Amino acid sequence: MQHLRTTVARLRPITATQTVKSQSQARPMAVGGALRTFEPMRSYTTSVSAEPFMNGTSSNYVEEMYYAWLENPRSVHKSWDIIFRNANAGVSPGAAYQSPPPLGGAALGLANAQAMVGAQPNMEKLVEDHLAVQSLVRAYQVRGHHIAKLDPLDIGVIDFDESPVMLGLKKVGFYGLDESDLDKVFRLPTTTFIGGSESVLPLKEIISRLEMAYCQSIGVEFMFINDLEQCQWIRQKFERPGVMQFTLEEKRTLLTRMVRSTKFEEFLQRKWSSEKRFGLEGCESLIPALKTIIDKSSMNGVESIIMGMPHRGRLNVLANVIHKELDQIFCQFDSKLEAADEGSGDVKYHLGMWHRRINRVTDRNITLSLMANPSHLEAVDPVVQGKTKAEQFYCGDTEGKRVMSILLHGDAAFAGQGVVYETFHLSDLPSYTTHGTVHVVVNNQVGFTTDPRVARSSSYPTDVAKVVNAPIFHVNADDPEAVMYVCNVAAEWRATFHKDVVVDLVCYRRNGHNEMDEPLFTQPLMYKQIKKQKGVLQKYSEKLLAEGAVSRQDYEEEIAKYDKICEEAHARSKDEKILHIKHWLDSPWPGQCVKGIYMYMLKSIILSTGYIASSVPVEDFTLHRGLSRILKGRTAMRVCDWALGEYMAFGSLLKEGTHIRLSGQDVERGTFSHRHHVLHDQKIDRRICIPMNHISPNQAPYTVCNSSLSEYGVLGFELGFAMASPNALVLWEAQFGDFNNTAQCIIDQFICPGQAKWVRQNGIVLLLPHGMEGMGPEHSSARPERFLQMCNEDPDTYPEFAVRQLYDCNWIIVNCSTPANYFHILRRQILQAFRKPLIVITPKSLLRHPEAKSSFDDMLPGTHFQRLIPDSGPVCENPEAVKRIVFCTGKVYYELTRERNNRGNDDIVAIARIEQLSPFPFDQVKVETDRYPNADLVWCQEEHKNQGYYDYVKPRLRTTVDRTRPVWYAGRGPAAAPATGNKAAHLVELQRFLDTAFNLDAFTEQS
Repeated sequence: MQHLRTTVARLRPITATQTVKSQSQARPMAVGGALRTFEPMRSYTTSVSAEPFMNGTSSNYVEEMYYAWLENPRSVHKSWDIIFRNANAGVSPGAAYQSPPPLGGAALGLANAQAMVGAQPNMEKLVEDHLAVQSLVRAYQVRGHHIAKLDPLDIGVIDFDESPVMLGLKKVGFYGLDESDLDKVFRLPTTTFIGGSESVLPLKEIISRLEMAYCQSIGVEFMFINDLEQCQWIRQKFERPGVMQFTLEEKRTLLTRMVRSTKFEEFLQRKWSSEKRFGLEGCESLIPALKTIIDKSSMNGVESIIMGMPHRGRLNVLANVIHKELDQIFCQFDSKLEAADEGSGDVKYHLGMWHRRINRVTDRNITLSLMANPSHLEAVDPVVQGKTKAEQFYCGDTEGKRVMSILLHGDAAFAGQGVVYETFHLSDLPSYTTHGTVHVVVNNQVGFTTDPRVARSSSYPTDVAKVVNAPIFHVNADDPEAVMYVCNVAAEWRATFHKDVVVDLVCYRRNGHNEMDEPLFTQPLMYKQIKKQKGVLQKYSEKLLAEGAVSRQDYEEEIAKYDKICEEAHARSKDEKILHIKHWLDSPWPGQCVKGIYMYMLKSIILSTGYIASSVPVEDFTLHRGLSRILKGRTAMRVCDWALGEYMAFGSLLKEGTHIRLSGQDVERGTFSHRHHVLHDQKIDRRICIPMNHISPNQAPYTVCNSSLSEYGVLGFELGFAMASPNALVLWEAQFGDFNNTAQCIIDQFICPGQAKWVRQNGIVLLLPHGMEGMGPEHSSARPERFLQMCNEDPDTYPEFAVRQLYDCNWIIVNCSTPANYFHILRRQILQAFRKPLIVITPKSLLRHPEAKSSFDDMLPGTHFQRLIPDSGPVCENPEAVKRIVFCTGKVYYELTRERNNRGNDDIVAIARIEQLSPFPFDQVKVETDRYPNADLVWCQEEHKNQGYYDYVKPRLRTTVDRTRPVWYAGRGPAAAPATGNKAAHLVELQRFLDTAFNLDAFTEQS
């Protein structure tokens, strides 16, 4: 009952026509040892002056009793208890008074008192009314965006499942109120800030302010966030009266930015009306939106911003946000421009740019990088995040206060592309977080020719962001001031909470998908409305002219000024004769520093690394018993297995100062439980040890991190990380080699052609476990044929220099058969003077194969990576007697040698291992073919004939021998699946191609 009385006392309504008053200052009172604060509100239906006992010093006495009564009604005389009860129920103080019961008639007096109290208004109704107001406030916070004026076309493409929105003056009945309550005054709940400095408002004013906050040009989605502090922060930003007030200077700056955004597109349309440029018409407010985010972030201490975006509006962003020279942009439209740089280049609306400049608003340096990207929408998202993470890592920005990312999206792609979801799920992972990204969606309300009703199942294209509790700010892009305010809030959110945030610019596309497209074919009604639509610059300029914020002369001078800038840049662009792709570089390296060591030190480094690899360099660490045996076994090793070879490579590079980052699914332990780079204490939860970080006090840091179950997103992330610096070894390991299938877009569009398209070197390493082990079609093949097919090497031309081959190739592909060669290829990746992607076809069964071991001497000074490992057995004694040389790569070598030993023909069949497949080692293969002049040439592989390496190797072998000898095939026949699912069939196939490889008469009939 006490809680009910207190609640009623605090929440009692007052009619707006009545005199309200006197609300004493809240004061704490002790209750059960704790402090409680009451804010009583006493309301009278008559003026206080009409009640003499409330005047003078008596009022203090009454007030003290009133507080005491709030705590305990029995603490005051029965007559005062009745007065306070009745007064709180709306009875005037005079009428509330009742004589105390007579001494002799206590029963009669008590009955009268109870009758008086029973006459008070229904307290339950009072509570219900206030709960209704709270529900109404919450309804606006949750669903106000449903009726916000977000669509500049006002055609309503958003589908809310036809559910009614119970908001507005006419809908109060849904909450148990009626229109007669509109003038009643209610105390505002603590979950709203619409009152500003006022704590009570009439219901009509409450609704009016809620509609101003949530139902105008801005729609806010945030009530799904489970953090109260974050929700309250957002409420304050949008609910406080007068939050969207701008100074005259801010309005003029906004107009200037709108002029540049709009007139840039008009200039391009005027000069090159028949060229595709994917212009920004219909969403010109994007430019001031981005500049506002950058200004506010710079103010908050951000020094570098990495951006990714699709092609729509890219040229405008390059010109007016990144500040790319206009003549460099305009010359891209010249069809006669000659390409002089290395590489094949890319279309202008895919190119990126890096620029460091002074931010004029904050007068601070800011570095802006817009990443180049292909037409594959959203593919650049994880790449941007990876590069952002790398820059944060290298400058020691552990909280994301100095480096941040901005991602731009289209509405259809944001909802439809799975990589968006993958990227969001990296946002809060310890080794992947960039501490908040500002996402800006250019919501055209159409995807190419597809309407939203058939393009997504969600109401908004931005609903995917809810999975990480990112607030979503929808805004009408035809209201530049609302856009500016929302972007300020988004930048502040990121700076405050370091979480992702989404700005949904609801706009339209004035042209078709591109300037040549006819949109009326598929969206006739929408485009009829668009043709009638005033441009946003015209709307905003008219608004400011009406306000007197700018004069017409100033406005026209601003337009003329920018037109002049464009015309002068256009004149300069005509002098450009050569297209320099390097002028569009998005990730310049400050300087490649190849750190070497004195070779005599390598032995001691390997020894110390071996010690670390076999120990736990942390005290009181309880290791798993089985893992203890593994580490102890490493101590006793006289030869090096695969895991230890990798450990030695990493350890030596770390000692030399090279940062290493290894990422992927389960890489900490290794898919095949061979790596164990992260040790887990068996008694203390989450206590780990990474021995590799204990090699030397001055070593570089080693990052090894299990990723989310994502390939597309994570590989893109690691590619971006590798872009930031040439002085780091960044590796992504697939759980199984065929998992690269789901990252194919990153491989095909970024890794393979990245340098050719964008003059961007990258040294990322892909580790792809591969091997036919009789375990079925899944996880057997890393699909090496796909990587080989994309090599840019000419199979019909014999190259002159091996080093030049490396420099000219688009990537390096290896299949190492020994731990020592794996050790050397990892080190070569850093020690060579340029960067190329490295694809390593890694083994599975060879990880523990007794013959797949290397001597530590094979890693010491004087040793190096072997592109081809020749046969060093009995065949060397009499090469002319050798009747066959079998070329192979990878694991099949050990099956061939076993079969050869069983057959006893070690002296007539040579086996050579091609370790580096691309660039192909023509020179070393020629040495082998010349050494055995009487041998026929066989390529042997365990993969099927239409897969694996055969189609790649055969023409190169033919070129090597100048087509004087045929190249025969020993391997599995063509097949649709990578491997059989039957173990017995697998063994039959294996024995069949081994028989072919060693049957010297196998190809007699074919020759």
